[in-house]
Amino acid sequence: MALLAEMTELEFATGRDVLDVSDSVLSKHLSQLSEAGYLELRKATVNGRQRTWISATGRGTKAFRLHVATLQRLATKAGHLN
Repeated sequence: MALLAEMTELEFATGRDVLDVSDSVLSKHLSQLSEAGYLELRKATVNGRQRTWISATGRGTKAFRLHVATLQRLATKAGHLN
């Protein structure tokens, strides 16, 4: 989700390479996020090869922003404990 925060769409292979994970690991996570309604997956043939593009849904973007805001609040509170 963090990779998609600043872009409209990401090609599967690019995401795999940036995250440095296997196809199967990324596929599993994408499937879970898609089932939750956080991502949309688009498949198309380019130069005779099947490609997959990933995009965040409005619901996914909202959930990610809420998650980041919650982490920031927790980090701020933890910083005040020291």
